[in-house]
Amino acid sequence: MRYLETLNPQQLEAVKHTEGPSMVIAGAGSGKTRVLTFRIAYLIENGVDPFNILALTFTNKAAREMKSRIASIVGASEAKNISMGTFHSVFARILRHHSDKLGYPSNFTIYDTQDSRSLLKTIIKELKLDDKTYKPSLVHGRISSAKNNLISAAAYEANTDIVAEDRMSGKPRLFEIYKAYEKRCFMAGAMDFDDLLYKTNVLLRDHPDVLHFYQQRFRYILVDEYQDTNYAQYLIVKKLADVYQNICVVGDDAQSIYSFRGANIENILNFRNDYPDCVTFKLEQNYRSTKTIVNAANSIIQKNKDQIEKTVWTDNDDGNKIKVIRTLTDNEEGKVISNMIHEVKYNEQAANEDFAILYRTNAQSRSFEEALRKLNLPYKIYGGLSFYQRKEIKDLLAYFRLTANPNDEEALKRVINYPKRGIGKTTIEKIIVAADHYEVGLWDVITNPAKYPTGIPGAAQNKISSFVTAIKSYQVELEKVDAYELAQNIAKSSGITKELYDDKTPEGVARYENIQALLAGIKEFTESVSENETAYLSDFMIDVALLTDADEEKEEDKDKITLMTIHASKGLEFPYVFIVGMEENLFPSQMSLNSRSDLEEERRLFYVALTRAEKKAVLSYATSRYRWGNLITSEPSRFIEEIDTEFLEINNPSRGTGRSLNQMNFERKVGIPGKKLFSDKERKLKKISSSEVQSKSGTKASDLDLKVGYNVMHEKFGKGKVVGLDGSPPTKATVFFPKVGNKQLLLKFAKLEILD
Repeated sequence: MRYLETLNPQQLEAVKHTEGPSMVIAGAGSGKTRVLTFRIAYLIENGVDPFNILALTFTNKAAREMKSRIASIVGASEAKNISMGTFHSVFARILRHHSDKLGYPSNFTIYDTQDSRSLLKTIIKELKLDDKTYKPSLVHGRISSAKNNLISAAAYEANTDIVAEDRMSGKPRLFEIYKAYEKRCFMAGAMDFDDLLYKTNVLLRDHPDVLHFYQQRFRYILVDEYQDTNYAQYLIVKKLADVYQNICVVGDDAQSIYSFRGANIENILNFRNDYPDCVTFKLEQNYRSTKTIVNAANSIIQKNKDQIEKTVWTDNDDGNKIKVIRTLTDNEEGKVISNMIHEVKYNEQAANEDFAILYRTNAQSRSFEEALRKLNLPYKIYGGLSFYQRKEIKDLLAYFRLTANPNDEEALKRVINYPKRGIGKTTIEKIIVAADHYEVGLWDVITNPAKYPTGIPGAAQNKISSFVTAIKSYQVELEKVDAYELAQNIAKSSGITKELYDDKTPEGVARYENIQALLAGIKEFTESVSENETAYLSDFMIDVALLTDADEEKEEDKDKITLMTIHASKGLEFPYVFIVGMEENLFPSQMSLNSRSDLEEERRLFYVALTRAEKKAVLSYATSRYRWGNLITSEPSRFIEEIDTEFLEINNPSRGTGRSLNQMNFERKVGIPGKKLFSDKERKLKKISSSEVQSKSGTKASDLDLKVGYNVMHEKFGKGKVVGLDGSPPTKATVFFPKVGNKQLLLKFAKLEILD
């Protein structure tokens, strides 16, 4: 067991304590994946059957990496027998084994978000509801939240508080949509992502024999990122671990950032209440970041009240101070950060993939994309259009889905007339009306036209019959040939590859290449199984349905600068990290300022962002930014102020003359006795024109630093507030004075002073 020699004392204790409940609190960069991996290997080497181990992760990529490491220790054949994967992938396979108990076919379809919202859009239209009031995305979120809390459509309707809340929000018929959605999914033999957890809970609740079977099988349970579990996940794990209680959860409450997805930080905070005999291990040594970054992150997270106490530390070098960059606009922020990356890249011989720009919202990427393109710096954006969400890929996958599950109505509607075969919109609507009338599925209607008459004329009916024959021919081959052979046949005989090959536009060529890439991926999938096994198309479809963005990194994306939201960055690390848009109401988000718990989650989000950095971290903010089409003034984020100033280095690359009110407020707020955040030397270096004179009461207003909303002083009219500016740069200001009302003043002569 030489691998154990690489562990520090705390990690070793966590690995070797295998019996009973345990909780591993793993600080950022403390090697939790290594502990999980070695713990599983240690169990197997000490006689535990791999079939008795269940390991749950949050990405397929993490599961694959862990399994690969375990295989290198105990052998590939043993590692293959571990039940390891994401909550959704593991429980999807369990549901397929027992789907008949829930009334579902074993080859049920898994709807992705796009499929779910498409179905909801159809239902909203059929119920003659306003899709601006009942937005499919909003309704989907509401239903998702209900399922994560194990609330069925019937329970939703019966809950007077929930129904009253919907009525108050102007959406009194949400329960009707939920009921229709639940019914339509069942009729289509489909489950959405949330159903994979919800239905697993139903299966274990209503079928004690199934629960007993898996309790006996999974005698050792390990859960990664436990702080990100929701109520449905928590309950499944608790039920499975109830008999042997050999449960080990690994996580960090300081990195709980997914409450908007239903994650409940209380699961990890209250773990010791659920298991009084729990042994807690704390991994506090950070192997990733410099001392400066680690200590700065500690100074941030200690402001939170709800947390498990720990002190993360490191033996790494002190490293550079964290730079704080102030710019005048968001466009300038993009240019400054891109120039910094360009400079660091060539000065330190860094690769593009060493850099990450992290932001609170996807909308912030624009200015950085523009600036990076001008410098010819390659970049990739996480959270963009997934490969599997591209139209041509979705079209071919719909054929695959329909072959595996002919009741999949979303797939049928997508491809019944693609490539075009003369089955028009009117014909499809008649099929839908007939299905609704006879209360059967669309596939039943088109395969039994005599039993379910539609009034569709003979020529169109013949085209439908040809389509049905094609799908049935694919179904015959579903479990006779491997995934690649059948996928190739469908792509060719359906006419998709020919249609895309004939389109010689650049877009058409790209779409054709994407189809070839998909087929190549299926070929690789079929070759990845053991020699005595066959990988069928239905197996491939399970894998595809459960892919996440983190699982889709392609070779061509490797050496590129990464742009992503902070939420998407969790679990990753980069030598150089730029956290941008550090402004009040942006980060922390304005929506998080209503409660302490929301603000603490935003602070945890900042902690996650900062601890992604290995060598250098840079924070930037703009004093003005376009949001929702309006130019707004911004103040530096409170999170910058919360970092101990000894870890910060302030930079001001802006071209403004003198300090803005925002900067002066920032200096005043974060300044501490004996220390100045902005040095005297830096202030002296700023050019001040002869017309700008500093006074005791304020700063002379130049055309560059005056903004709408500023409080100002006028010699004659007294105190006032700027309500408008004319010109670019502004030459006139409209100021409201309580004593005399609005006054329009020429800035050149007004001698306005910005008040502290």
